Amino acid sequence: MNPTQASSITVTPLSFFLDFKNATSVPLNETVCENWREIHHLVFHMANICFAIGLVIPTTFNLHMIVLRAMLTLGCALFIIWATLFRCALDIMVWNVVFLLVNLLHFIYLVYKKRPIKIDKELSSLYKRMFEPLHVPPEQFQRLTGQFCNIQILKTGQAYAAEDKTSVDDRLSILLKGKMKVSYRGHFLHNIYPCAFIDSPEFRSTQMNRGEKFQVSITADDNCKFLCWSRERLTFFLESEPFLFEIFKHLIGKDITNKLYSLNDPTLNDKASQKMDQQPSLCSQLSVMQMRNSMASSSDSEDGLQHFLRGTSTASSLRNNQQEFYSSCGASRLQHDAFC
Repeated sequence: MNPTQASSITVTPLSFFLDFKNATSVPLNETVCENWREIHHLVFHMANICFAIGLVIPTTFNLHMIVLRAMLTLGCALFIIWATLFRCALDIMVWNVVFLLVNLLHFIYLVYKKRPIKIDKELSSLYKRMFEPLHVPPEQFQRLTGQFCNIQILKTGQAYAAEDKTSVDDRLSILLKGKMKVSYRGHFLHNIYPCAFIDSPEFRSTQMNRGEKFQVSITADDNCKFLCWSRERLTFFLESEPFLFEIFKHLIGKDITNKLYSLNDPTLNDKASQKMDQQPSLCSQLSVMQMRNSMASSSDSEDGLQHFLRGTSTASSLRNNQQEFYSSCGASRLQHDAFC
């Protein structure tokens, strides 16, 4: 390489920087727009108005995300029309086609999530009375009642659970229609009305201890219809649904509290039970089976039962024993409240 070629190579970068310096030192009046272009077509402005409307919708509005996506989709469609028919800009059209598809898919998904969920007619009263006041969405309730539970029927006199025979580990049920009665050794304890758990005390008391039997008998006093879950599958499902798990804890605790009150007042009817809205506390953690069996906790009540079973007690002594039993239930309840 001769010296002339070397000098030309070394001079070229210097001349480039000098030209760039001269290019950037243009007078100020030459960089300012003196002649503005004409205003764009109305379609362009309509697209921007759609974007503005979508962005100013407050988040407190229930359907704000759906409206936002709808406005963005409409705005992108107008931009495509403007870029294709009035601007002839391929890049603007392509980008807005991409944005249009993204927003349209999101809009369809949000509308699908907001679709009305049709709850089975047999379960609608259960949902409105127990789950809707706790803000359980219909789709979650549908999942809860759709896959691993079934509706079963008991005729009058048929047994849901037999004392010391039926296992408590198999199921959890809510009464939908009819009336059931709970008895212990032939003595009536309380009734179970629609939209109440049938075996909530056993469900709570045996969460840690499996293999136990019902300590009471539960029979249908009318033709009954109830919703029955497989306990194992329900437990597995609730572990994956923290919100529903807390809802079930609340409902079962509340149901146990209502049963505690009904032990003190066996004449409690369905309308009165609907008005009971006690918050679950430590009271709901204790097993009602102990309350149901409280007649056997005192020697007087046990003696009365033995006399009753032997058929040797008179009507007056039986009446006295029943009074002692309910008194013992009341005393246990007072001690229970004092503890809570």
